[in-house]
Amino acid sequence: MTQPKVERSRTGVDLLLGILLMLGALFLLGNVVLATALSVLVLGWTALVGGVVLLVRALVDARTSTSWPTALGGVVLAVLGLFMLRNPAVGALTLTLLTGALLLTAGLTRISSPDTTDGRSLQLLSGLVSAALGLFVLLNLTSATLTMLGVLVAVQTLLEGATLVAAGHIRPVAAPPRAPVTPGAKRR
Repeated sequence: MTQPKVERSRTGVDLLLGILLMLGALFLLGNVVLATALSVLVLGWTALVGGVVLLVRALVDARTSTSWPTALGGVVLAVLGLFMLRNPAVGALTLTLLTGALLLTAGLTRISSPDTTDGRSLQLLSGLVSAALGLFVLLNLTSATLTMLGVLVAVQTLLEGATLVAAGHIRPVAAPPRAPVTPGAKRR
């Protein structure tokens, strides 16, 4: 089966949306504590709703053997969402701890990778930066909790907006019309 053709293009809507995203990112960078609180609330509600949907799906498909793992995942996700919504500060602390641990682990993995290609020095630099960021977050957990998630959300929003302004987004290309097959002609 052939893959659909896509192209990257930019429209006026992309440009407007990109500028709005960049302005929103600048607002978030100026209010990182608010951005952290909002991101924890959004993640909490998303986890709660996602867990309930998984649980309902598992109950609807109760006759299949795959419904129990789905139900268990739904319960865990819903409890996680409730936990984050009842105590957003602890939820932010937990997410910050996980982020710091992931950064440190990714950095150490890149540093210790036995890769001998031409990009080894870039991989080593990337690993050192990730490990240093992870250590910084883990060693300054209380101050990072209030700001790190907000900074990450703001930077990601800024990059998304800049990408839309610079390049637009990927759209499918309309396939050329097929020639009609005449009866009696051979197919390839």
